[in-house]
Amino acid sequence: MSRLLPPLSLYIHLPWCVKKCPYCDFNSHQADRFTQDDQLPEEAYLAQLLADLEVDLPYIAGRPIQTAFIGGGTPSLMSEDFYYRLMDALRDKLTWADNAEVTMEANPGTFEQEKFRHFRQAGINRLSIGIQSFQPKLLKTLGRIHNREEAIHAVDKSRAAGFDNINLDLMHGLPDQSLDMAMDDLTLAMTLNPEHLSWYQLTIEPNTEFYRRPPALPEDNTLWEIQDAGQALLAAQGYAQYEVSANAKQGRQAAHNLNYWRFGDYIGIGAGAHGKITLVNGQIFRTRKTRHPNHYLNNLPEALVIKEAINPEDMPLEFMMNRLRLFESFDLQEYRRYAQSELPKSLIQACKTGLQRGLLDEDAWQKEHIKTTEKGKLFLNELLELFLH
Repeated sequence: MSRLLPPLSLYIHLPWCVKKCPYCDFNSHQADRFTQDDQLPEEAYLAQLLADLEVDLPYIAGRPIQTAFIGGGTPSLMSEDFYYRLMDALRDKLTWADNAEVTMEANPGTFEQEKFRHFRQAGINRLSIGIQSFQPKLLKTLGRIHNREEAIHAVDKSRAAGFDNINLDLMHGLPDQSLDMAMDDLTLAMTLNPEHLSWYQLTIEPNTEFYRRPPALPEDNTLWEIQDAGQALLAAQGYAQYEVSANAKQGRQAAHNLNYWRFGDYIGIGAGAHGKITLVNGQIFRTRKTRHPNHYLNNLPEALVIKEAINPEDMPLEFMMNRLRLFESFDLQEYRRYAQSELPKSLIQACKTGLQRGLLDEDAWQKEHIKTTEKGKLFLNELLELFLH
């Protein structure tokens, strides 16, 4: 089969936070444990990021970068100068698609807000602001260091800085949260008129403070009520659910996330960053960079990366685990391009079983497309189990 490589994105990880939140299992580290003279090691980290990128450049194979995402940690802790220099270097080393989406995660704190204008001037054109809740009690429980007023002001500040593409991160199913509390948070978020809302349920992950000391979470019935009422409210206000945990106004879906879930490629640089790469020979592998910032900063770039090839027999599950997060219909032939192989019989049989169980849409199947039903969205894990080899 001819090789048409998937679209390519870039992920950049900044591992430092002011404070580690008790629910967070991301690769983030409290900044004051790594600073010298109250300064993060920006110079050294920038140099290592660019050296890390050089190692991955051969995987690009002539493709332009369609989207980039700067995540963390709290990327907005880094200085304005850091981002001017980083973005200049990335423009010099990479080819970028026209109107490429470049997202940065940012905290609503006043200190970070003062930098928003510089982030925009550096070339970042989308902000993802981590609000989580507007309620003082819940913010304290979650270990967040901003308050309600700062969260609201952050959106105003980002607009004034020139951002016309904003995501708000909001969580539900929080400790002792009622249905009314969850709807109040969601309603306030929508009054701020973001283009995109990441609205997702708190899960207790290993290696977190909440895992060691579990808080009292809402009952299952309350969680279902919150989910149903929230999605109805979002839809009524023009925020369509296009992915398991994301809603957006028409045409404002996160392009970076779409490339992830469509099984596109992405290079990951920075401490703990992950990547997924397709070679010109059709082999697909995943990469991950060493997690600890000190280890990342003090080793040769070639020593930072771990590569693991995806086994062909695992490809149906790998592809579907990503693709079925999106609720759009997709052509079966996408598998040939993104998985770099012909459609396996096991995948076809799994789809037929999903149809029989009411998890996949019959009308879409008649058009050689796959789409989850409403039942399939609710029982996504059951659907994915069908694709285990």
